Amino acid sequence: MSSVRLSTTSYVVLGMIALRGPSTPYDLKRAVGRSVGYFWSFPHAQLYSEPKRLEEAGLLDLHEEQHGRRRKLYTITDSGRAALRDWLREPVHAHFELRDVAEIKLFFNELAEPVDVARLAAGQIEQHERRIAEYEEMQRRYGDIDDVATRMVTLELGLGMERAALDFWRGVAARVERGEFPVPREKVR
Repeated sequence: MSSVRLSTTSYVVLGMIALRGPSTPYDLKRAVGRSVGYFWSFPHAQLYSEPKRLEEAGLLDLHEEQHGRRRKLYTITDSGRAALRDWLREPVHAHFELRDVAEIKLFFNELAEPVDVARLAAGQIEQHERRIAEYEEMQRRYGDIDDVATRMVTLELGLGMERAALDFWRGVAARVERGEFPVPREKVR
């Protein structure tokens, strides 16, 4: 195998092509947007540059159409499959990562007005309700399709997290309504 350093994005590209078959970078962008993009975000521009890098490393093959739109179709090589399998075998020791701007804002709640915290909570409640509805619709539409059933397990975690976040933000809204916080400190000037 090549000595090229592989990132999580590299493995997303390899995995998507292994699952989907021959794919253009645009195909990858669409597939990621409807699947792992719900729980793993990265600049979509990487889905256009990463396949070429993986092709140069011998992990993907490139088939360029000679006529028409001259699309670039990538397929996974045996080396690419081996790299993907090796990565899948590795245990994950990284701690669960949550990057939430709303949570950062809530951390500084004592510098805000109660109405600001209430507005933040209301917005988060709306967003989490919307995402739960979206996930439940995905579950309804795709849950019984054998070809994707095993991948749907990640949706269970997503739903659980969204429901927990919804409960949390409803609790924040209730606390603000009861006047429990924020407890004003010296206001930022």
